[in-house]
Amino acid sequence: MLTRTEQLVSILVGPLMAWGCGILLPGLPSLAAEADQNVRPNVLFIAVDDLRPELGCYGATHIKSPHIDRLAERGTVFLRAYCQQAICGPSRTSLLTGLRPDTTKVWGNHTHFRQRLPNVVTLPGHFKNHGYHTQGMGKIFHGSFPRKAFAYYRGCDMHDPRSWSVPSWLGGPRYYYTPEGIAAARRDFQRISGKSGSALDGWVDYFCRGLATEAPEILDEVPYDGELAVRAAQALRERKQEDRPFFLAVGFIKPHLPFVAPKKYWDLYDAKQIELAGNPYKPRGTPAVAMHGFGELRYYSDIPRRGPVSDDKARRLIHGYYACVSYVDAQIGRVLSELDRLGLRDRTIVCLWGDHGWHLGDHGLWCKHTNFENATRAPLIVCAPGAKSPGRKTNALVEFVDIYPTLAELAGLPVPKALDGTSRALLLDDPARRGADTALSQYPRGKAMGRSMRTDRYRFTIWQDRGGGKQILAVELYDHQNDPQENHNLAVRPEHASLVRRLTAKLEAQWDRSHTCVP
Repeated sequence: MLTRTEQLVSILVGPLMAWGCGILLPGLPSLAAEADQNVRPNVLFIAVDDLRPELGCYGATHIKSPHIDRLAERGTVFLRAYCQQAICGPSRTSLLTGLRPDTTKVWGNHTHFRQRLPNVVTLPGHFKNHGYHTQGMGKIFHGSFPRKAFAYYRGCDMHDPRSWSVPSWLGGPRYYYTPEGIAAARRDFQRISGKSGSALDGWVDYFCRGLATEAPEILDEVPYDGELAVRAAQALRERKQEDRPFFLAVGFIKPHLPFVAPKKYWDLYDAKQIELAGNPYKPRGTPAVAMHGFGELRYYSDIPRRGPVSDDKARRLIHGYYACVSYVDAQIGRVLSELDRLGLRDRTIVCLWGDHGWHLGDHGLWCKHTNFENATRAPLIVCAPGAKSPGRKTNALVEFVDIYPTLAELAGLPVPKALDGTSRALLLDDPARRGADTALSQYPRGKAMGRSMRTDRYRFTIWQDRGGGKQILAVELYDHQNDPQENHNLAVRPEHASLVRRLTAKLEAQWDRSHTCVP
């Protein structure tokens, strides 16, 4: 009988070819041209969990991300793309519905969007309704794994079958492979289940948190993302045989915690050269409501329950994050290589995005869950056949609610009117053109809601009572021209009172104007 690894490897047929820029054919249809199904472009929709815009194509020379960088060489890199809320569920919901959290009423991971908007047409659902074969695999909608720990969705199907032409592949949650990692996961399973003995083998069916990092000697295909890449390549081969255009969504989970990647990706980085955050302190003058205790990380057995992590542990965590980025980059490369090998690249739109940013010790923070720049800004790369300016970067402000209408326009589909976002397709032809005036994000903290606005120069956030009143509890103002790390809250300084008033009025006007009323 074949081992699990051999079974996975056997799925991947054909050589993996190195893929690069290539030349787009001038005779392809224009980006937004309406066309019949046989000439409409395919869509390869790649999601990456917890991915900071810390990649080679974003100027991070210390990161090994060659495959994403090659995609950037033939696409458009959005340098200032912002999610609507820096946590998986609300971010993915807003992106996939084109609606902001205040419209969907999804502000946390424990609410499924179908509970609030049962009839909403999602991005893949829109393509499905216009003749596309839509297929999702991995983590696209939040809670895509069949884990018993996600029972809190109360009967909603977590991968939203209404969006897909065929059932999604979801896979299993196993993370740990070393004796130490498995032992820690079993202890966590014992804690949450009360089981013992051989019953602890059931840890693989739960989202167990053992060690925060692990560097096992395993093949790429063994962890979840490696198996996903193999299956995505297989799906591309199957779609190659059909005349019908496809929308294939592939959702990778790394670099999400725990930071587990095959050891060879850890070996790409010298542990002694890993640099710690240069600002491991709370921004001066920033209200306590803007901060958090990075509880997501503290679930892991080797992380202190309170207080900061040590420098050695911080360096290990950053090393693990980088290793996971390089690992998922290699798996993305495998999928893109198969797209090239099949001759599908020149008629396929590729959209790669991370669902939000991530803190790596900056401001003493880890994880996401804030309105700071490092949590709300995320990678977005779009490569479309026929684009006039491939390999360019744009500084235009864009939001994740813009992705839905942008992809619809690029594919020649009608753009639904009841969306909170705006198509940014023109930026692919002219990256220098202006984008939005602002990018809006938000984050709830207890009884307060932080509404944040990114302008060309400033990040401005007001914290208000969630009870329905307009009472302002706290204000933040960071000047990215002089303080790109957001270390000084200027809102507490009297000399900036006039600017605070102007930005408050602008934020309130933008907030009211940018939300759609959906029944």
